[in-house]
Amino acid sequence: MERRALGRTGLKVSEIGFGCWGIGKGMWKAEDATSRLALQEALGCGMNFFDTAFVYGNGHSESLVAAETAGEKGVVIASKVPPKNREWPARLDAPIGEVFPEEYVYEMGMRSFENLGRRKMDILQLHVWSDRWTDEPAWRRAFARLKDEGACDFFGVSVNDHAPGTAVKLAKSGFVDSLQVIYNIFDQSPEDELFDAARENGVGIIARVPLDEGSLSGKFTEGTRFDDWRSRYFTPERMPEVVRRVEALRKLLEKPGRTLPQAALAFCLSNKAVSSVIPGMRTLEHVRANAAVSGMRLSKGELSEIKKHRWDRNFYGKDY
Repeated sequence: MERRALGRTGLKVSEIGFGCWGIGKGMWKAEDATSRLALQEALGCGMNFFDTAFVYGNGHSESLVAAETAGEKGVVIASKVPPKNREWPARLDAPIGEVFPEEYVYEMGMRSFENLGRRKMDILQLHVWSDRWTDEPAWRRAFARLKDEGACDFFGVSVNDHAPGTAVKLAKSGFVDSLQVIYNIFDQSPEDELFDAARENGVGIIARVPLDEGSLSGKFTEGTRFDDWRSRYFTPERMPEVVRRVEALRKLLEKPGRTLPQAALAFCLSNKAVSSVIPGMRTLEHVRANAAVSGMRLSKGELSEIKKHRWDRNFYGKDY
């Protein structure tokens, strides 16, 4: 498994990281025994980066990660402080006191620290963001306290859905060490401004939602329906266009020895601003297929063609 620098932190993270939302159970119906095997397999494949959050099962995901990585050298764990008002994504006009007041950030950071078995978090992130908070001192004071008390080393932010422009100021501020942002074949918008700002200022980039909530797995049909939150994302009227666009990508990218989802992950890694891409994983099959992408590269011709498949839209249902 190849590793990359996470910005200026000095940390080296696996190109393929383990997205830990699914193993938090909840809506995903994950079984702990299966999740534990997946985590063990990930370590065996050379993955050393695990991205979790308090809200992934109210600490359940954090606890599983802690248990299965205990004693492993070189493991990098990132977690997240949820917004106090539990609004995803953040309203850009929301006051910092409603979302991330100082004492709340500190207390939630300490709860994650406890869930991780008092294992110091390498990165602690805010789980939503508004650029109006960049110069607010409250969240930075809380982070500094957590660092002073040995709960975490570095700080980051998970950027609002499809809104990388709202974190450009933050990338230039020097206040954070990493940014987590949606980046995939359809949403190439972080390339417009954010990636350059991050590279110029030593900020690591963690690419999330690399398979567009599953569409780039190539498994959907026009008749695919969901009984969870994805029913609002992939509505029946949207599915024909989703499938049409995915099938066009399949013709371009799928070939012997490389699946469409593997090519989608390789696309994320083709940009050197990206430190790690974090697909969700819950099974051994997921882990093995994703791990095989490390070192896989797309041709210049393929990357050029992929640019034509950018699709600017927001299926989450909120504009910025």
